Amino acid sequence: MVRVEVAARRRNRNHRSSVKRNAPAQNHPAHNNPAQNHEVPGLRERKKARLRQQIIDTAIRLFRKQGYEKTRIDDIVKILEISQPTFFRYFPSKDAVLRDVGKRGFECIAERLKSELSTKANTAERLHRLYHAMALEAETDRPLWKAVVLSGAMDPVRSPEVRGLEGVAISRLREILAQGQERGEITSVFPVVHLAEFMEALYHTVVRQWTVDLTGPHKLTERVDSAVEFFLRGVKP
Repeated sequence: MVRVEVAARRRNRNHRSSVKRNAPAQNHPAHNNPAQNHEVPGLRERKKARLRQQIIDTAIRLFRKQGYEKTRIDDIVKILEISQPTFFRYFPSKDAVLRDVGKRGFECIAERLKSELSTKANTAERLHRLYHAMALEAETDRPLWKAVVLSGAMDPVRSPEVRGLEGVAISRLREILAQGQERGEITSVFPVVHLAEFMEALYHTVVRQWTVDLTGPHKLTERVDSAVEFFLRGVKP
């Protein structure tokens, strides 16, 4: 009887050992580690962000080298050794690649306007300094800004993504003009909203003509300086 009980206990121990050896793999501690579970998705997102930036950088380099019109999506994907479907997963067109540049452009304008608002300069000094600096920046990178203009990357009608950023910049320009009206430096006959539109229209028209040489070769800074002076004479009280 004792021998039978001992044999039974041995069979039970052997069965439990077999169950442990054949337990499902998901019980292994490595599969229950939250850090390891999140490692792969995080790496995937970083790779996607890196490729997106590589597409932007490659496109900008080609726009500068061979021009916006002559740069094709085929040229971009060939350099990066990716397929066109891969490109289209990130951008719907080559125009869309430049929208990041357009966003940064409006952010830069907004920061410059904010900086001018912190000065005690008069309205004429503020506007001349602001628009001259913007024109000088575009002048030093003409191929890129030509691409920006032709793609509509800073046009809020064609690129809705920049509307919010443009709104911030315009609101700060209106604030500068409103201060000019309060100081008696600018006419109060017209609403500030209209005055800001007039100034922006002048600037963008000059830039567009300069980028595509519609009026012949000229320095953008000189034309912009003239446009600002024209505006200021027109809004004298």
